[in-house]
Amino acid sequence: MDYKRLENLAMNDNGFIFDPNTGYSYTSNATGIYILKLLAAGLEKESIRAQLIAEYEVNEDNFNSDFEHFTLMLEALDLVSF
Repeated sequence: MDYKRLENLAMNDNGFIFDPNTGYSYTSNATGIYILKLLAAGLEKESIRAQLIAEYEVNEDNFNSDFEHFTLMLEALDLVSF
């Protein structure tokens, strides 16, 4: 998966996301922003999984399902590509 476009996004801790390439803006909750920042930094799914499981009360099955859904949403918004 190519997360290169995420590097250009402007994100703040209030959940605001701005794509300077398209002019589009988005919103996300704190967990979504956290994941986006980790993806933009180049971390892979397994590293993100380990960090989220350590930080939040989430089991592996829920993480896998939610991460899959989140990345599919990012692809639908043309922010990542497979």
